[in-house]
Amino acid sequence: MKIYCVQHDIAWENRAANFTKVESLLAAAKPEAGSLVLLPEMFASGFSMNVKAIREGRERETERFLAAASKKFDIYLLGGIVTTKTNGKGSNQSVVFTPEGQELARYTKIQPFTFGGESDCYDAGRAPVLFEWQGFKVAPFICYDLRFPEHFRTATKRGAQLITVIANWPVGRIQHWITLLQARAIENQAYVAGVNRCGTDPKLTYNGRSLIISPKGDILADAGNGETVVCADVSLEELKAFRRDLPFLADMR
Repeated sequence: MKIYCVQHDIAWENRAANFTKVESLLAAAKPEAGSLVLLPEMFASGFSMNVKAIREGRERETERFLAAASKKFDIYLLGGIVTTKTNGKGSNQSVVFTPEGQELARYTKIQPFTFGGESDCYDAGRAPVLFEWQGFKVAPFICYDLRFPEHFRTATKRGAQLITVIANWPVGRIQHWITLLQARAIENQAYVAGVNRCGTDPKLTYNGRSLIISPKGDILADAGNGETVVCADVSLEELKAFRRDLPFLADMR
């Protein structure tokens, strides 16, 4: 099966423009039916602390877009959204929809980016989440989570075989993004797919480098710097054989 990363320049706090961009990129890429397609963190708004402006309201516009697009393209579609809690703070979430347009899983970012002010505006999630896709157990994570390997280890202990990371990761720290994605793949003997935005927002510049990485740490696909869609094949049987031949995970304590 194939996994895809949709790397795009996010129009600042403009849902309609971002929906149009994503749909256009998907139409051009023609993803394989039943594949898993990843969109960046807060793909419909950019990494904004203006929760009231970008949150899902009664109309649930971003969720409805994801549900409709998953049906239209016959794919599992995962993207970043913002919801609000009763205390008024936001939740930075990764949500995945099935080809039938049904919500399959919802993960809340465990590690808000304190340095960027995110923890002032968004509450932290409590634990990793797993869902099943084409036989894989998949654990979704978000951006700054990548710097905290303990959460990925928890997911692996619960059975994760494929890890997704959606992000708005700036160019100044892009080598960290590449290295940490490979490290999470190697130490957990898991496929890792990280999708990052490109372009600019009011504060930062982003150069993409969305990656799909094998359980051995090999880069299977690299999106480079601009708007594009990349994909790679993933094999559950190859992953199981690799873990069986090199049973490092059995020594976890």
